[in-house]
Amino acid sequence: MDYRPHYPRSLTILSRAIDYALVLSGTFIVLLVFINATLRSAAGFDLAWSLEVTAFLLLWSTFLGCAAAVARGAHMRVGEIVDKLLPAGGRHHLKTLINVVVAVMMISLIVTGYSISSHTWAQRTTVLYLPVGFLYASMPVGMLLSLIFHLFNTVLDLRHPEGPTASTHALLNTNADAGHAT
Repeated sequence: MDYRPHYPRSLTILSRAIDYALVLSGTFIVLLVFINATLRSAAGFDLAWSLEVTAFLLLWSTFLGCAAAVARGAHMRVGEIVDKLLPAGGRHHLKTLINVVVAVMMISLIVTGYSISSHTWAQRTTVLYLPVGFLYASMPVGMLLSLIFHLFNTVLDLRHPEGPTASTHALLNTNADAGHAT
């Protein structure tokens, strides 16, 4: 289920910004790889810096893509077995338990990623001399964004076990607009 229509304005803006960043990143990756391959075959040399930039963009795209998928409720799940074996109440409790486990895993990845990033920040890449920690910072940043979306999605699931409706969307927008008026 796509949760984005039920988000308050701030989360909608954040989700769109991530989507735009992913489109730009993907475009640059394709262009850099194409240009580099063309130069290597046609001119006999390549752009060394393009490999580092592509690696950075790929890693950041992976973790930002995770956040985008969480916002859409698009991560893979197999619900058919649970739907057949458990009654509605049991499915709701299982879904809540899974949401808690996923949140704990995301927090663990944020802490681990921050540790790795901070320990490697002083190291520099070989061509562009960028901090290696910036490469690894993609994990805690992406997981933090994913966690924000996941927590909001979990609250929506707890409030509306059957799924949010158009009235939920209207209520959230009314509350968000009232918050902006103050």
